[in-house]
Amino acid sequence: MAILSLHSVSKSFGALKVTDDVSFDLNPGEALGIIGPNGAGKSTLFNLITGNIAADQGRILLDGRDVTRTPPMDRVRAGIGRSFQIPQPFGNLSVYENLLVAARFGGEVTATEAPAFCMDILSRTGLAAVAEKPSGGLSLLQRKRLELARAMATRPRVILLDEIAGGLTDAECVELVATIRAIHAEGTAILWIEHVLHALNSVVERLMVLNFGRMLMIGQPDQVMASPEVREIYLGIDA
Repeated sequence: MAILSLHSVSKSFGALKVTDDVSFDLNPGEALGIIGPNGAGKSTLFNLITGNIAADQGRILLDGRDVTRTPPMDRVRAGIGRSFQIPQPFGNLSVYENLLVAARFGGEVTATEAPAFCMDILSRTGLAAVAEKPSGGLSLLQRKRLELARAMATRPRVILLDEIAGGLTDAECVELVATIRAIHAEGTAILWIEHVLHALNSVVERLMVLNFGRMLMIGQPDQVMASPEVREIYLGIDA
């Protein structure tokens, strides 16, 4: 059974259809990448999955359970974690305290378990050395790591990554991708929107292309990127 399934999900804002009859399955432990030009509906799709936006049509299933009308916090507690494209930590709180909020309220980790639980995640995401540092003073790479760590602190079965490699240098991207690959190797399913294709393709097993809210194709990354239609739409190369 798929850990996450979308069945004919659609969303419109007035006359603009931003998600148009999208269907796909994310298997347990799988990493699925999502690409598409700006305005293709990628972040809207994430907002539909997390419940920040309500679908007009279709169904969203988490591990076989229909969560289409479930509030966002209930989806978090059911196993959907998310990072955001623009990191927005609680700047006046330390890195550890940011993680503690996510663990206690999203992951429902007990007060007794929380310290060791949070420090384990900080170690795995390369943030242990700055645990007591105010998150408002972090570098971009550290803020991206904190976004990933906060998603992990909710004890997700699926992590949604929204352009987490964006804005990083090549060296920083390599560091972050190594962390994501290690998390994926532990069995966590990942749904990842990204424009940095070399980062994305080094992790995902399948790639999905969105264009004007519709799924253009889905398949193995090399096959998808070899498609003339994908190259024309996404890369601007005349097919």
